[in-house]
Amino acid sequence: MKTPMFQDHVALGGTMVDFGGWELPVHYAPGIKDEHRNVRTKAGLFDVSHMGEFWITGPDAFSFVQSLVSNDISVMCDGQVQYNMMCYPEGGVVDDLLVYKVSNDRFLLVVNASNVDKDFEWVKSHLSGDVKAENASPSTAEVALQGPLAQEILQTIVDVDLSDIGFFFFRENVSVAGVKALVSRTGYTGEDGFEVYVDWEEGSKVWNAIMEAGKTFGILPIGLGARDSLRFEACLPLYGHEIDRDITPLEAGLGFFVKLDSSDFIGSEALRKMKAEGLPRKTVALKMVDKGVPRHGYPVSVDGREVGHVTTGGYSPTLEENIALALVEASSAEVGGKMNVVIRGKDKAAEVVKKPFYRKNYKK
Repeated sequence: MKTPMFQDHVALGGTMVDFGGWELPVHYAPGIKDEHRNVRTKAGLFDVSHMGEFWITGPDAFSFVQSLVSNDISVMCDGQVQYNMMCYPEGGVVDDLLVYKVSNDRFLLVVNASNVDKDFEWVKSHLSGDVKAENASPSTAEVALQGPLAQEILQTIVDVDLSDIGFFFFRENVSVAGVKALVSRTGYTGEDGFEVYVDWEEGSKVWNAIMEAGKTFGILPIGLGARDSLRFEACLPLYGHEIDRDITPLEAGLGFFVKLDSSDFIGSEALRKMKAEGLPRKTVALKMVDKGVPRHGYPVSVDGREVGHVTTGGYSPTLEENIALALVEASSAEVGGKMNVVIRGKDKAAEVVKKPFYRKNYKK
């Protein structure tokens, strides 16, 4: 499958790869490190049209969404966005997602690209009350403009004051280069930025308008490689790595987004039980002490005993160090603790550090 910006990526020199059935750029000519650093210091534009968008509407939309997701949507005001997870009855994660509240009878759920079909089946199979679910993914294009100059760039082609859109808030019916859009102050990089949703056929026009507006600001198009390294430094989870059917949000360190006291949702009973009994595993951040690049799936050991595995690992262009996230036995998860990552059969020393690796305005 191809997004509306496929030819734009090719024209920009994007190296195209298959990503869950989508033809997307893994990087452009500058390379992953340069793209990554450009987002941290200036701005970058991402094509995320492969993401999934579900509209949940009807008089019972609020109560349905509340029963579906882990966070408490009763605290949301209209125009707000909230990070959430859908869980299996056993407590594992169906997917993580963003919930956009337009009103009590209209919500937008934005889910991961690789899970769109599975997620929509999950949503449909749990529908209750007077509510409808529409999969708008095939008709919705999305771009993400991220970085410290994102607002300055986007402001030149929109008809609203972007400073009025707070972090994790959105506005509908914004004109972006003359195209009707939903604009939210959200992202997956650890930087300030915006995500822009438009009709599918308008995707290329908006992409090119933002690239043109960003020329004098040093904007770069950003591929999948830097998207992953940016979210990794900020310790933002990736489905299939930090969370999945067998990893609960509590074990992933996402308990802040799981409101066990204020709502009953699918999986809440199992998660209450896990919390009461004590977490068997926790996700930790590791910095390598020895040379070696940790990768997903590599074993993690303490005193020669395997205690877990790397969920995401690699080189951090911002820290200029090799780092990893690892799911380990809870007893081994103390910050400052020493561990080994087994790389090509050899123990390589690492230290448990505080999460996240990177926060906005980080200075090396």
